[in-house]
Amino acid sequence: MREQHDTVVIGGGQAGLAMSSVLQERGREHVVLERRRVGGRWRAERWESLRFRFPNWSLELPEYAYSGDDPDGFAHWREILGVIEQYAASTRAPVREHTMVTELRAEDGGFLLSVPDGTIHARHVVVATGPFQRPRIPQLSARVPRSVFQTDPTRYRRPEDLPDGAVLVVGSGASGCQIGEELLRAGRTVFLSVSRHRRVPRRFRGKDVYWWLDRMGRFAQTIDSLPDRQWPPSTVVTGVTGGYDVNVRQMAADGIRVLGRVLDASDGALAIARNANEVLEEVDKAFAGFLVAAREFAETNPDLELTEDDPTGSPVPPVPVAEVESLNLQRENVATIVWATGYDYDWLQVPVLDLQGRPIQHRGIGPLLPGAALDAHIQIRPIRGRRERRRIPRRAPRPHITGED
Repeated sequence: MREQHDTVVIGGGQAGLAMSSVLQERGREHVVLERRRVGGRWRAERWESLRFRFPNWSLELPEYAYSGDDPDGFAHWREILGVIEQYAASTRAPVREHTMVTELRAEDGGFLLSVPDGTIHARHVVVATGPFQRPRIPQLSARVPRSVFQTDPTRYRRPEDLPDGAVLVVGSGASGCQIGEELLRAGRTVFLSVSRHRRVPRRFRGKDVYWWLDRMGRFAQTIDSLPDRQWPPSTVVTGVTGGYDVNVRQMAADGIRVLGRVLDASDGALAIARNANEVLEEVDKAFAGFLVAAREFAETNPDLELTEDDPTGSPVPPVPVAEVESLNLQRENVATIVWATGYDYDWLQVPVLDLQGRPIQHRGIGPLLPGAALDAHIQIRPIRGRRERRRIPRRAPRPHITGED
């Protein structure tokens, strides 16, 4: 006889525990499945120097808020893991560790989950694995010479673990940029293949960028309010050494060799698109757009306690980078490629992903409630049923601890 549950939450990290807390509050029977241990991704898939890129004051979960003495600091990943473990213990979440869901599909008016010791049927499923599930490694990686070591941000730990030689980092999201900078500081020759992203000042007029984004309502935006329901590229900042701006132009000035998109691999070389300058020009526009919006917001809210520091643009001149069409791995002594190229949900065998492989959702709610760092109180509404009439607060604490991209 197969196991049955009203609700299964997949993922025992911050989002899954937040959902469990709200389900317990509503008296809903459920189980939380975690493929490793609670907070497994923070424990097993973080490089040694990584720090939380959100300020400590943003660490919030239902019935939990940061109360330490460094609200404007950036916690090391081990501290985040400690928060998650303590939260799981305090809420007594019904977590089943070391239970990996290998497949999820619709069946009998609900869902069937395949796990190592059998199957589980559930009326409702919450995918709380976060947006950073399985590294998306392009198929062209199979055509890279075997002499080149290939890895990704979930397996990278420190520069000295990599083979001697130059390193190509593919992708300029938060992970790619931070790993590239760390490798450069370690004395490595670094190539960075840029992807679309947004640059913002780490701090503006005395406040962290996430304070501005929250106050200006950016976190309240829904996908339906965006053109073609497409989220913009990720915002790249870091919490390392107290937090600072991440600027690919500065990285190029410091010695990182910036390239366009990797297109293909053959005969020991990579084909490269000549689009690096196009990407950086869009990044500059995003930076300028943030400054305009923040200044306008400050003018219309004169009671805000702000300082006068006001960056006017890039700290380095927008000098074009040299475009190339090919990178010969042997000639450039490239011994390692770090694929910081995103993540997949390829284990979901239900029609809940769009053509780009992202969860289809409206305010975080889709055919099976995909959830990462989403508002657990919003997600609980379809699960509650008509018999539950308790009023839910419009704005509950958000499960706001998210993974690094």
